[in-house]
Amino acid sequence: MTTQSSVPWVEIACDESGFSGTNLLDPASPVITHASVDLTVPAAADLTAVLRSRLNRRIEYKSNQLLRAEQRPALEWLLASLRGHAHVHVIDKTAYVAARVLELFTEEPSYGAGTSLGSDYSEVVQVLRPRTGFLTAFADLTRTKRVRLMDHAAVDRFFATMPADVPALRAVTRARVEEVMQRLIDEDPEIPPPLEPLVPALAETVLFWSAGQRSVAVVHDEQSALTPGRVARLGAYLAEKVQPDPLRSFVQVDSKHDPRVQVADFLAGIARRRTPDLIELLEPYLHACSATKSSQL
Repeated sequence: MTTQSSVPWVEIACDESGFSGTNLLDPASPVITHASVDLTVPAAADLTAVLRSRLNRRIEYKSNQLLRAEQRPALEWLLASLRGHAHVHVIDKTAYVAARVLELFTEEPSYGAGTSLGSDYSEVVQVLRPRTGFLTAFADLTRTKRVRLMDHAAVDRFFATMPADVPALRAVTRARVEEVMQRLIDEDPEIPPPLEPLVPALAETVLFWSAGQRSVAVVHDEQSALTPGRVARLGAYLAEKVQPDPLRSFVQVDSKHDPRVQVADFLAGIARRRTPDLIELLEPYLHACSATKSSQL
């Protein structure tokens, strides 16, 4: 039996770009990027110092400054410097919402939903992608924050917009939907939040760095979606499915005080706003979740 102290481990720092709360179907912001780096604090501080000097900024600077044409040399220098020390997980928001319909209402919800350890609904996702009315009705239905009673009108709208030509949806019954919705309203901790893609993004990031060989200590920018309870349940799920235990620890920090998180923020922002001329440069860092393999990445 191995103990945590005997398992090799790596520490990573993470940040995201494109998180818009429960507004996941905004066409102006189609993806969320979750970036991670395994840099040391001194190495990250050196990178941010160089970027400050190149951008002529003493304190605050953002990825959109690096995307300006005149800063292309600095952007290419940053990406080259991160080769082998960085990773970006990409979540297509529309595909995420479409997959959640099936994950919530046709199987027992789990913290594997939306990850490579869960079910692969990529084929159905592509069919549901253009059914925006149905996806909007689902998103409206599952916004349960501060809701204490079943919204039967929202349930009606969900079923009224449900496509009749998608066989996978035939297992979605009103009784099943109302059962799951009541559990969400009652804040059943065993059901992961249906509209919080940062939870599966964190899981995929940890699985990438763990690679089935080591544990991962995560330092993350402060995110209200990643509550201690959710992270603990995610960690327990991963430990049950993968050995060695992938998630060693998780702490949230103010990005202003950790240069590693600042570098992850830069990379996440660049990857989310990638343009055709950047695709080749970004390719070594990008990874899309299984539900979006056929999406426009």
